[in-house]
Amino acid sequence: MEKNKVLIVEDEKDTLFILDKLLSKNDYAVTTASNGQEALNLLNEFLPDVIIADWTMPVMDGLELCKIVKKDEKLKHIYFIILTARASLKDRVTGLDIGADDFLVKPVQNQELLARIRSGIRIHNLQNELRNIEHDRAIIELACTIGHKINNPLSSLLVSVKNIEEELKSSGKQGFEDDLLVINQSIERIKILANNLTNLKNPETIDYTSDSKMIKLD
Repeated sequence: MEKNKVLIVEDEKDTLFILDKLLSKNDYAVTTASNGQEALNLLNEFLPDVIIADWTMPVMDGLELCKIVKKDEKLKHIYFIILTARASLKDRVTGLDIGADDFLVKPVQNQELLARIRSGIRIHNLQNELRNIEHDRAIIELACTIGHKINNPLSSLLVSVKNIEEELKSSGKQGFEDDLLVINQSIERIKILANNLTNLKNPETIDYTSDSKMIKLD
């Protein structure tokens, strides 16, 4: 089972060491950074479930890091916990307005921190499930729409082909049998495709090329 990932952003070496050991001991995959800019660089490759960041740091503080993360479509669902020595309501409101999900006042109690992380991971996982549901729903609606859009011109095409077949028959013209066979076979394939699209229930993807996928319809 893959470990839940946590990014700790803290400029105090002793605090960083303690938090790293605590979370690693509790079976989290931990990566650390000493300031917000360093954390942003790490986020290009390491996508955590939770970020724990100190408010006050050099180069880039935790609040600025939070602001950037929450504006990024790829990163905004990461649960963000601010560590701070600031306990005033005004400071908390400022952090919440930026997009922070939770606050812990230093010095941090180990069990409280672990409880907040577990809570954050549950919320993160629920958000992922909801996004997956919305994604699947969007695919189904799109597939159904395309299926219906295909059916309309397909019906006209079927009528036109039948008329052409009857005209050729009545005029006694020969030599079009193979062409008509190919046309009718293609129409049948399009009908099956349209039917699969309009009746798609549980969208699955399969590899199409080395860097792209396609929806499995049969």
